[in-house]
Amino acid sequence: MVEIRLYSPQCEAEWNAFVDRSKNGTFLLDRRYMDYHSDRFVDSSLMVYRDGRLFALLPANRVGTRLCSHGGLTYGGLLTGTDATAQAVIEAFEAINAFLRSEGITGVTYKAIPWIYHRVPAEEDLYALFRVCGARLVAREISSAIILPHRLKWHRDRRYGINRCRNNGVEISRSDDFEAFWPLLDDNLMRSHGVHPVHSLGEMRLLKGRFERSIVLYVARREGVVLGGTVLYLTPQVVHAQYISASPEGKALRVIDAIYNKILNEDFADGLYFDFGKSTENGGQVLNESLIYQKEGFGGRGICYDTYEWDVR
Repeated sequence: MVEIRLYSPQCEAEWNAFVDRSKNGTFLLDRRYMDYHSDRFVDSSLMVYRDGRLFALLPANRVGTRLCSHGGLTYGGLLTGTDATAQAVIEAFEAINAFLRSEGITGVTYKAIPWIYHRVPAEEDLYALFRVCGARLVAREISSAIILPHRLKWHRDRRYGINRCRNNGVEISRSDDFEAFWPLLDDNLMRSHGVHPVHSLGEMRLLKGRFERSIVLYVARREGVVLGGTVLYLTPQVVHAQYISASPEGKALRVIDAIYNKILNEDFADGLYFDFGKSTENGGQVLNESLIYQKEGFGGRGICYDTYEWDVR
């Protein structure tokens, strides 16, 4: 028997424990991460029980009569354990759809978790979306990732930046100086895209405090001045670049090249995957060619972040 329950704060410990042992969960799906901006979303996350035991989680929020994979997360599909078989996941989605109809939900927007984040293969949900839900692909965004044990050679212009930084006294290191990096990041995003970072400095500080080992900052300094940096999210399978930015002087010195030389060829050389993040806008309809060119110059190649929709009426 499959039972669906709405998440409540009293279930936080049970939720987080399941994320930790799931085959496709990361710390972004921990309630301590999800709930830092709980005031912005009407949380409608689902907990799926099978024969009385927690079987799956679906991080989500409600927008009118629509259930959406949580709006504060890059991905947020069905989290399952290693015991999740294809048939059991099919039955879970049948129960989810029936529950949503009883709650007055008319449709679902679903952001699948990219396969590189799976500790164990976990695409039973994609089959169930096809088989049970008749889901349609509505957005496909491309990221650039590296399989670190099988990395590609860098473009010549990326290697040039390493020597340029070395010859100009640029130092690369891990840092806790988010206060120095954030104004640089904010200024760069406003100049390039007219937006602020998704996280404020205060929010990032809060999350860093909650996930000390999972959120790290690398910076490039010259004569003590921060010229660029990247915020990394460390998950069991993937090192993910959450933010990358450099000042005008940092861009001239090619500090991003030197930062990623240290990350990819030194500190995380023995890792599994590195994900530079998406280079698209408007659900993948617009490709930022200069941005993806930079990432591909480090050996990154395409990984898709997909979004599906279906009706439950």
